[in-house]
This record gives sequence, structure tokens and C-alpha cells, in this order.
Amino acid sequence: MVRLDRLINILGGYGIRVTGNRHGRDAELHSVAMHDPTTPGPTVGDALLAVGIPELRSAVELAVTAQAKVVLVRTEEEPAADVTALALEHGVCVLLADPRVSWNQVAGIVYGLVLEGRETESGRGPSDLFALADAIAAAAGGPIMIEDQLSRVMAYSSLQHEPDPARLDTILGRRVPEPVRALFEERGVFTHLATSDAPLFVAEAPEHGMRGRTVVAVRAGSELLGSLWVSCEAPLDPVHARVLTDGAHTVALHLLRSRVSADLERQVESELVIQLLEGTPDATAIIGKLGLAPRPLRVIALQAHTRHERHAAILLAFERATTGFGWSRPGRTTLFGNTVYTLLPCDDDPEPARDWVRDLTRGLPGHVTLSAGVGAVAEPAEVPASRQEADESLALHSRRPGTPPVCYDEAWDEILLQRLRTAASAGRIPSRGPIAELARHDGAHSTRFLETLRAWLEAQGDPNAAATRLGVHPNTVRYRMRKMAEIATLRLDDPRTRLAMLITLAVDDQQP
Repeated sequence: MVRLDRLINILGGYGIRVTGNRHGRDAELHSVAMHDPTTPGPTVGDALLAVGIPELRSAVELAVTAQAKVVLVRTEEEPAADVTALALEHGVCVLLADPRVSWNQVAGIVYGLVLEGRETESGRGPSDLFALADAIAAAAGGPIMIEDQLSRVMAYSSLQHEPDPARLDTILGRRVPEPVRALFEERGVFTHLATSDAPLFVAEAPEHGMRGRTVVAVRAGSELLGSLWVSCEAPLDPVHARVLTDGAHTVALHLLRSRVSADLERQVESELVIQLLEGTPDATAIIGKLGLAPRPLRVIALQAHTRHERHAAILLAFERATTGFGWSRPGRTTLFGNTVYTLLPCDDDPEPARDWVRDLTRGLPGHVTLSAGVGAVAEPAEVPASRQEADESLALHSRRPGTPPVCYDEAWDEILLQRLRTAASAGRIPSRGPIAELARHDGAHSTRFLETLRAWLEAQGDPNAAATRLGVHPNTVRYRMRKMAEIATLRLDDPRTRLAMLITLAVDDQQP
């Protein structure tokens, strides 16, 4: 099931327009129907694809007959008043697709969203995969386990029949225990799954707490998606072996639809988020398409790497940031270059953004290092500015491993100095002047003039406070200040000069 509003938001990314029932966007869609003139009897479904029906009136009439809540028509025709009235009368939402958009593409989107709308937290397996496991278990006569290609548990049947310890450990640990996996490797189970679609009986192994079981590959074409297991004491008879093989084909279809649906969601979401990050006059409309609440946002920028590999870690972070469908996540995310960007509805308090980063970090392996920066709060049109602030906060955090993510609100002064350091490294800050002259003198004569000048400036000209900072007598500060005035033109009575010198000293403080 998916709500009509969600379907409209996703299809909007493909230029599909809405007319007709604009006030029923909370309607739930449970089924899809495609017009087929060769099929006798009415076509019935919540979402109707009017394939081969370019006339809007005919399409709406078909939708009324089909008891559809939404009909999708590929046409350049604009709806006439009587057609719109007919749609409104029967509560039909009409979606208009450009003829240049292929039906294959549109159908994939609609089928994927409607039929696989009930996703698990990972966004990779339909929630009714457990129901499918129960159905296969009832037909095959034994407990069922569905695993992915890495032996991780995707679903299992509620039918147990006194499960063996190995099955219980697999369910509790969400993957096959390593000793059992090593046994399968030794017996050639994984080699068989990679090369054959025939069921394979795996004899019991009491030393591993495992009873006998039969496994068959879950495959789409030549791609191995996972495996389907049934507990049994002996090889299956032909009837039950056929049940298991047919069950594997059904599981493959579920997994394929789930993958298409989740990947489609990511693709559409990423493109819309990138538009906001780069700036667009349609920012408010895009926020609506993303399904975000109309409230201020913050941009979160993060990078991830391990000691030996960077790309795998950032892909893993992106995968984690986009787990589940959009309606189940607070933010919207894209992977842009080597950085994951997330738009998070977040007001003046940046703590929800830090919480989001902490939750993401907990879902990553311990050897992954994460750096993150949070931009200041922004209205939709200000997202590019928040993105720059997030990037600069990220750069600051990357030099502070083990600390909380940097928020621009709290670190704008350090970021300003970092901007100035960058300008200095590019030669855009004067290389000559009183600070440079005093620095040369300190280097040649081992004096501490720059340190003293900075303490005096930060103490706003109070020699006693400066002396306390330096750990010397106030007369020492006065003496050094007189000597400095003999070496360079300080003009300490000018507030602008004092400010310029203090900024220069702060910029030089962490120069490489």
C-alpha cells in the first residue's frame, strides 16, 4: 500500500501533472490495473494505467468503471471542463504524462510503489516476505528461511517444528553462524547455489546443532539474489521439491520489485535534493515533491572512510542514510561526489541534526570513521548557503576526530578564520607589515614579541591582564611593547589597525 500523495510526489519528478481529484491525496492504493482491450469484463484496480487510451474522457470513463482512485494517461491533451467535472464527481485523480515518457518507465514506478509500499526498515525486502515464507512452509511441510547472497536472514516462517539450535542461532543473529557457514562452504553448498537452480539436500551436522535441510537458489536471470531453505530430515520428494523451486521464483519476484522500488526512490530523491543544493527558483515546489514539512531546514554534510578504503565506506553511509522509504525517514539525502548531503527539517536547535548523525553512526561498522558538518537553519531558497556552511563545518570536523559534529551556528568564528587562512595560503592576505616584521625579529633574535602583542591585544591593552596570560611581570609587557614600537609601526591607537593585527595573528596561529 502507498498513499496517493506519495505516488504523485514521485511521479512529479518525471514531469507528470495532476488534475481532477486534488482533495483526496490521502487515499490508499492497494492494487494496480492496466487497460487491456482483449480481456473480457471490466478491469478493476485502485491505480489504472490507461495504456493505448490517449483520449482523456475515455480514460476517465474507464477509471470510473474500474473503481480506480487514480488514472494515469499519456497524452498532450488538456482536460476539458466536462472531463474534469466527471473525474471530480467520481473521486478520480487524473495524472497526465508526457508522451515522451515511456509506459515501461511509468509502469515500473507505479507497480513498484503500490505493490511494494510496505517496506522493511532496510528498504530492501517487502514486509510480507514473512507471510510468503509462511505460505511456502505450509506447502513444503517444513520451516522456511529466506537468506540473501551473504547468508543474512531476510525472512523466516513462523512454523517451527522444534527448530534445531543452528536455525535458532541464525534467526537470533540475523545471519548464518560462521561455523555453519564454513561447513556449507566445505560441502560445496555455495558453489551449487552459484551454478544450479536444482534443490540440494544438506545432511545433518549434530556437532553444529544442525538437522537436515534442503536449499534452492533464489535467482533472477543469472543473478543470485539469495537462497530459500526448508528444514527436512531427508531429500524432498518431487512434489515438495517443486513447491520449493516455485517458491524460490516467487521470492525472486518479490526481491526484484522491492529493489526497483527502493532504488527508484533513491534516484528521484537524489535528483531533487541536488537541485535544492545547487539552487533553484522552484525550491518550495521541490520541498513539496520530497514530502518534507514546510519548515526551515538544515543541510548535513558527511564523509566516511576506513583506514584502507574510502569509496566503500561512503556508499555504506549513503545506504544507511536512505534506509526505508521517504515517508519513514525524517530527512532527504543524496550522494554528491564523495559527500553525503541530507536535508533535515530542523529549527534553531541543531541538536536533532547531531542526533541524526549519531543514529547513522551507530548503524555503521566500528572501523568506519565519520566526519560531519551541519549548516545553519535555512528556508528552501537558502539551502545552497546552508550547504556551503555544512561543507566548511565538515572540513573543520575532519580535523577533530572523536568530537561531536560541528554546527555552523556554534563555530562560525572558527570557520571565518579558516576562510581567512585559505585566503592567506592563496596569497590574498598582505605578506608585509608590522606582524611580518615582528615575526622576522622573533625568528632572528628568539624574542617573544608576537606572543606578547597578541596577549596585549586580547587583553584590550591591559598590561596586567596580558602579563597574567604570559606568566610574566607587567613591566616586562611594557618593556616589550616599547621595543616593538622601535622595530615596526604599530599604530596601536587606531582600532582598525588593532583589529587587523589581531585577525592576522589568529589566521597565522594554525597556518601549516
